[in-house]
Order: sequence, then structure tokens, then C-alpha cells
Amino acid sequence: MLPTDKINNLRKEYAALKVDVFDPAKMSDRRGYRIISKRFKELETILTCVDKIEATDATIAENNEIIHTEKDAELRELALEENNELTKEKETLMEELKELLAPRDPNDDKDAIIEIRAGTGGDEAAMFVADLFRMYSNLADKKGWKLTVISQNAIGVGGMKEVIFQLSGKNVFGTMRFESGVHRVQRIPVTESQGRIHTSAVSVAVLPEADDVDIDISPSDLRIDVYRSSGHGGQSVNTTDSAVRITHVPTGLVVTCQDEKSQIKNKAKAMKVLRSRLLDMEIAKQEAEIASNRRAQVGTGDRSAKIRTYNFPQSRVTDHRINLTSYKLSFILDGELDEFINALKIAYKNEKVNN
Repeated sequence: MLPTDKINNLRKEYAALKVDVFDPAKMSDRRGYRIISKRFKELETILTCVDKIEATDATIAENNEIIHTEKDAELRELALEENNELTKEKETLMEELKELLAPRDPNDDKDAIIEIRAGTGGDEAAMFVADLFRMYSNLADKKGWKLTVISQNAIGVGGMKEVIFQLSGKNVFGTMRFESGVHRVQRIPVTESQGRIHTSAVSVAVLPEADDVDIDISPSDLRIDVYRSSGHGGQSVNTTDSAVRITHVPTGLVVTCQDEKSQIKNKAKAMKVLRSRLLDMEIAKQEAEIASNRRAQVGTGDRSAKIRTYNFPQSRVTDHRINLTSYKLSFILDGELDEFINALKIAYKNEKVNN
């Protein structure tokens, strides 16, 4: 059964927003209009699903009339077969509607800033940073997301000590949020002459990209330093003061960026990361308050938790939060993460319902 009263209220809200969406006066308020447009699209998706369900119900009712009144046995059989298919379609649509009407984290629709850093394991950990970056790059390609590198610190063996990048697209943070934590790799490094398996660790932080409306940063709270770029690069390295370091004095957060030749572009990228880190701190505080009342299984509050192990000799990947193991390591590193992502989403939703 459709929640009639709720649907009627959503239709009224949609009709009112439809006026606002095309109101030039509303368009002039950039922040306010973004909120209106987002809600308008959400309601449009919900009501489109409702319309499909109601159309399906109408067709089922017409077929039922044929089944109970038509004398032609062949027509009755056709109507019955169609109703069987329509009933399955309606069940799928009702599940979709249930998902659309469920309370959602407002950050799920945001783009994300991903930070991957080498932990214990030296060069081997840096090599795994590069592996995870390729894994998420492949996932982004499959999802149709845009990937933009913000900064990276490459080393000579083909690894990275650190890489920070932005993912833009549909439901990025909601999909990526459960990747935050410590990823452990077990394999024989190329430099290992005795054939021994080494264990290394890499940390991944997934931050919702903050809009101006999310985080208000006072210019007086910032200390901005510029300096010459260093490391791998072209003609701009060590020739211009294009690198930027921004310190947020109240929290002590420091963000640097030197990948662009332009100081202005580096500053813009650094501010993007800073805003996202500050928003992440606020979310972490909220999650800490929730965790004080219950033990979260899947929640992203503890960035130091070991969440997943990649065992190369056994081609095994295990997510320790939900005890899910797959023996398709090569496919997973190729970006085939849906099995883990979907299972984590279900576990997280069940956790919220049960608590």
C-alpha cells in the first residue's frame, strides 16, 4: 500500500517548489537556489516512481476485469500472465520507493575528497597507495565519476607516499564513505629476496566535499604561506612561488598544494581540502556522540580502525566490519567494489534501524 497522506503532501511540496525553481528572484540567491533545486529533483524522482506504481496498479485492475468477465479463455490467460509480470515489477518499484522515502544522510549526495597515505611498510606501503588509487580510479570510470588529483607525493619505485583527489558525480560520498579506515595488504614485495610475505598498511580518509554554506571560515583564522614547488615536475619546479600552505589556526589543520603551476589554483585546491577536513571533523564529533551511546559496526567515525585486508597469495579480500570475504582480488583492484559497497550499505542501514 502506498502511504497516501505522505504522497499527497509530497505532491503539494513539489507543486510549490516547481514555481520556485522557475522564479528568477530565487535564482539570484545561489545558495538558496541550490537547496531548492536539489529538493525539487529528489521529489521528482520519488513522484516518478509513485506514478509508475499507480500506472501498474491501474493496468493490473484492468486485467483483473478481463480475468473475471472475459469469456475468451485465451484473453484471460494473457491478462493473467501480464499481471504476474506486473506484480513482480510493482514489488521492485515498491522497494525502490521505500528506499527513496527512507531518511538519508544529507552528505550522501556530496562529492568527496579522498586522501590515501602510506602507513607501516615503507616502499611496499607506498606501492599499495598507488594500487588503491588505481582501484578507485577504475571505480570512478565504471560509475561515470570525474576524478581530479589535488596533490600527490610520488616516490621512485612507482609508489606514492600520499595522494589526495576529488571524485565528482552522483552519490559519490554515499558510495565511498565506507572506504575510510586502514587497508592492510599481505604480499611478497618485489624487493623481497627470501620470498617472505610482508604486511603493510595504508590509511584512507573519505571526506564529504564541503560547500561554502556548510563551513564558514573566517579569513582571520587562516595563515597562508607560499613557497617554491619541489619534487617531480617540469619547468615550474623550484622556479616560482606557486606552492601554497594554508594553516587553519583554531584547529591547527595544515593543507599544502603544489601540483598546479598557478598559485591561485593551488590555493583554491587547498581551500577545498581544508573545508572538507573541517566538515569531516564536525561529522566525526557527531558520530562520537552517537558511538558513546552504542557501539557502531560500520560507522566511519574511527579512522584508525583496520577495515579490510588484501591477501595476494590467496587472492583474498576480507572486510572485517561485516566479515565478508571475496576471492576475486584482481577484479576488486580493477574497481569491481560493488559487492563490498552494497553489503556495507545494507549493514549500515540495518544498524541504524536496530539502534
